[in-house]
Amino acid sequence: MSAVPSLRIRKCNQAPLRPGRGYVLYWMIANRRLRYNFALDRALEHCKELGKPLVIFEALRAGYRWASDRIHRFVLEGMEDNRRVCKERGIRHLAYVEAKPGQGKGLLKELAENACVVVTDDFPCFFLPQMVASAAKQLDVLMEEVDANGLLPIRATDQAFQRAFDFRRYLQKELARYLGQFPVEEPFRKYKGATTPKISNKILARWQMASAEILRNGSIALRALPIDHAVSPASIRGGSEAAQKRMVEFFDKGSERYGDGRSALEADASSGFSPYLHFGHLSAHEVFAKLARKENWTRGRLSLRANGSKEGWWNMSPTAESFLDELITWREVGYNFATHRQDYDKYDSLPEWAQFTLRKHAKDEREHVYSLEDFENGQTHDALWNAAQMQLVREGRIHNYLRMLWGKKILQWSRKPEEAAEVMIHLNNKYALDGRDPNSYTGIFWVLGRYDRPWAPERPVFGTIRYMSSENTARKFSVKRYIAKYSRSESEQTRLAF
Repeated sequence: MSAVPSLRIRKCNQAPLRPGRGYVLYWMIANRRLRYNFALDRALEHCKELGKPLVIFEALRAGYRWASDRIHRFVLEGMEDNRRVCKERGIRHLAYVEAKPGQGKGLLKELAENACVVVTDDFPCFFLPQMVASAAKQLDVLMEEVDANGLLPIRATDQAFQRAFDFRRYLQKELARYLGQFPVEEPFRKYKGATTPKISNKILARWQMASAEILRNGSIALRALPIDHAVSPASIRGGSEAAQKRMVEFFDKGSERYGDGRSALEADASSGFSPYLHFGHLSAHEVFAKLARKENWTRGRLSLRANGSKEGWWNMSPTAESFLDELITWREVGYNFATHRQDYDKYDSLPEWAQFTLRKHAKDEREHVYSLEDFENGQTHDALWNAAQMQLVREGRIHNYLRMLWGKKILQWSRKPEEAAEVMIHLNNKYALDGRDPNSYTGIFWVLGRYDRPWAPERPVFGTIRYMSSENTARKFSVKRYIAKYSRSESEQTRLAF
């Protein structure tokens, strides 16, 4: 029986396995890590069964929407970490960075000509599903995609849940059976390559692989690429090494403040895992395993109740349970939706009640209306909102609580709710390191009613959509230091223009 659960493996085409060829090819596109990775485990299973070596092909395209220095450098740093580990372990790692859109066309097919099987990552968002489907049709060898996204296999359900409460209750009924199915912590520990895999000189001559120097000095390499150079790299480093360091820091020093401090503007008590989870530099399974060890937790402590409550099911500390509700319930409900709904990123995917109330109030008078350019440049009348937008532009993130307020104000200040959705998607995907992800679409569409319920009283513009305001935020938290840190101008540092 396969060590990788069959529910996590899908055939992408009907081509056969070809055991007479030279190697097993792992096309790494989403799970860009060498630990706790079901897709890598599956590739190594094939290597063992066929007696063939492994080739890892990790590429970075140039022509995808929102391609920028910020995104590219984060990915390049991860590729460098993978290259270094593979070199130490004697694994063939092919790092390819497109110099112009479409330059890498045909490379996967050529590599697959000598592959017994191709394994890739199953990621239900952005352009990746279409890319995999298109590539699979062109290959004459079996391609499998493997789900390593979260603790619940994304195809364990046959429906998209409409409420987080219902999804949480489902998890409490069903997740226990999957908690014993974990990817291998260090998959290369027992791996012994049969031979050194050979790559055709014809391939290497036509498609020049990225050198170690390019990966190490990504900022220099970026200058020549046809991507958005105005979105500069963020201050945090990408890659598995940085992800491991952040995880250790959080669980050793910061996790105790998570429950009470995550929303406080000055505490900055969030885990910071989101970008690493998005780019696959960190596994949700590893994060869970680390927390379970910290809590001295075993599966025997799970509650038998499945009532959808946020607390009590895990029988961990309140802080740990709060963290797990974000890591598992709220993160994976987005993967559930993106897996079962191709319109996960469309306004029409909102629940009927939300579309009805927004349509009813679409023509309400707005006190302020801003253009995309106004929003992008943080040029509104609201100093707190402007500061949140500037944090996004500069750092590739927004404080957890302010992310919600940020979206609510875009809804309030846009001519139509459909335009608000487009503005949020564009700004988030362009600037946020964790954008273009099922979890980020969860946050954007939560602003518009997804996973929520009607709220009274009915208000102008919002209707019965949950309301938030900068005034209430300023009453709950101290905001002056935050505004001073991220304001665009000195005048905003001394005023709260709500």
